[in-house]
Amino acid sequence: MAALRLLRRLLDGLYSGASVLAAVCLVAILVLIVLQMLARWTGEMFPGAPEYAGYAMAAASFLAFAGALNGGAHIRVGLLLNAAGPRMKWLLELWCFAVGAVLAWYFVWYAWRFVYWSWKFGDVSQGQDRTELWMPQSLMLAGAAIFAIALTDNLLTLLFTKRDHISRDTIGDGE
Repeated sequence: MAALRLLRRLLDGLYSGASVLAAVCLVAILVLIVLQMLARWTGEMFPGAPEYAGYAMAAASFLAFAGALNGGAHIRVGLLLNAAGPRMKWLLELWCFAVGAVLAWYFVWYAWRFVYWSWKFGDVSQGQDRTELWMPQSLMLAGAAIFAIALTDNLLTLLFTKRDHISRDTIGDGE
């Protein structure tokens, strides 16, 4: 039982850490935009700022997925779930988590191949920044993997305990 509590703390820490990294990426976007504005006002150039902001946006999106899932921020259609009985609701949620986890791991596999081949061929961005693309792609891959872990975590928890880790105190959840 102590091992399960430790695993739960590690997983929750992973999801929180990814959310913090997502927030850091959003702050980086703000800083990049402000620096680009200042550069324009002073007649200077800041090559690659839009590309870096785009990389940070992709990283922020993917890194925030797991925390958003467990925080109840993902869109869920509760109308059908609330109308179903407890057994049917459990089966529907189990099916949704199973399909979501399979699709997320499939995406992770393809994203891994994408990052690997970008690294293998030395693929660089076409903008002025000439960034090796495997670096920003790796953050997307990390976020996707953490999201797949979160979906699998919720699937297994739902399977064995009949509940998941999604917060229910959001507006409009109906529970």
